[in-house]
Amino acid sequence: MGSVLAALRAGHWPSLVGAWVHFEVSFMAWVLIGALGVLIADDFGLTATQKGLLVGVPLLGGAFFRVLVGIASDRFGAKPTGLVLLVGQGAVLLWGWLGATSYGEVLGVGLLLGLAGASFAVALPLAGRVYPPSHRGLAMGVAAWGNSGVVLAAFFAPRLGEMVGWHGVFGLMAVPVLLTAVLFAKVVRSEVAPARHEEGWWRVAREGLRRPSMYWLGFLYAVTFGGFVGLLSFLPIFFHDQYGLNPVAAGTTTALCGLAGSAIRPVGGYFADRRGGLLLLRFLFPLLGLLIVGVGQLPGYGWAASLLVTALACMGFGNGVVFQVVSDRFPKHMGMATGLIGAAGGLGGFRLPSALGLLRDVTGTYMTGFILFTLLVAIAGITVELAIRRRCLVMDRVTPFGSISH
Repeated sequence: MGSVLAALRAGHWPSLVGAWVHFEVSFMAWVLIGALGVLIADDFGLTATQKGLLVGVPLLGGAFFRVLVGIASDRFGAKPTGLVLLVGQGAVLLWGWLGATSYGEVLGVGLLLGLAGASFAVALPLAGRVYPPSHRGLAMGVAAWGNSGVVLAAFFAPRLGEMVGWHGVFGLMAVPVLLTAVLFAKVVRSEVAPARHEEGWWRVAREGLRRPSMYWLGFLYAVTFGGFVGLLSFLPIFFHDQYGLNPVAAGTTTALCGLAGSAIRPVGGYFADRRGGLLLLRFLFPLLGLLIVGVGQLPGYGWAASLLVTALACMGFGNGVVFQVVSDRFPKHMGMATGLIGAAGGLGGFRLPSALGLLRDVTGTYMTGFILFTLLVAIAGITVELAIRRRCLVMDRVTPFGSISH
C-alpha cells in the first residue's frame, strides 16, 4: 500500500482526482439508458433486437466522439476539452428529461450521450501527462476507475426510476454533471496540455493509423472494454428476460458485476507496470473465454451471476493492462491513441448488446450471442500469444517475462 501511495504522490494528484471524477460522472450518464433499459423497454413495448439497439446506441456514439475528443485533447488540452464535454452532456440530459417521448427520440438522446463516453479520451491522457512513465499505468488505471460510474447508475437509476419515472432520472443526472464541471475547472492544472505539433492533427492521426499496433490494440480493447461496457449495459435486460428479475433486482446484480470490473482496473495497470502487459493478457484471455462459455450455458441465476462477476473482473483487469501497453507504444500522442483505441472499445460495446438482442430474436436464446463473444475472446488470446512469440524471435533470445510489455 505504501508503494502505491508513493506512486500516486509522484505526479499532480489533484489533476488525477479531477480526471477520475470527470470519467466517473460521465460514465454514469453514458450508461444511464442501459440502467433504465427495462423501464424504457416496458414503456415502449420493445423486442429483444430493439432493446439491444437501445442500450447499444450510446456506446456507438461514444465510439464516434472519442476520436474527435482524443484529437481535441492533444490539440487544445484536456481541461478545456473536458469542460466542453460536460456542458454538452448537460444539454443532452435536459432533452432526455423534458423530451424523448418516442423510441426514436430516446435513440437520439442515447447517440448524443456518446459525448459522456468520450470523457475517456480526456481523463486517461490527462492522467498520463501528469505522471512519470514509471507510474503511468497506475495513474491511468486510477483515472479509468471512473468506469465504476456504471455501478452507481445500475444501482440507483432503477430505484429512482420507480420513484420519479425514467424521464425524471435524466433530470436528476444533470445535477452531478454540473457539479463536476465546477470541480474540474478548479482542481485540474490549466497548463496540462501537450505542446502543439507543427504537423496538423490529421497527420498525427494518419501516422497512428499506419501503425498495425493501433488496430491490434483496438481489437483487444474492443474485447475487454467493449465486453465490459456492452455486457453491463445489457445485463439488466438479460437478468429480467432470462431469470425474471424485476428492474431493481436486475440493477443490483448488474451493479455487483460492475463493481468487480471497475475496482480491479487500477490493479491491472499497476501489475502491468511491473510484470509486462502482454504476459498478463496471455493468461487473462483463456480464463475469460472459459467464464463466458459457462455463462453461455445459461445456468441457474446464482451460477450465472457468479460467472458474470468473475468475467467482468477479468475484463476490468484487462482494460487496465491494455492501456499500459498503449501508453508504452504511443507516449507522445496519448490523446489520439486513447481516442482511436477507445473508439474501438465503444464500437465493440455497441456490437455486443446489439448481437445479443438480435440473436435472441433469431434463435430464441441468448446462448448464441455468448458463443459468438467467446470466439472473439479466443481470437484475441491467439493474437497476444503470436505477438509475444514474434517479439522474442525479433530479440533473438528468450525475453524475460517481466520485460514483455509491448
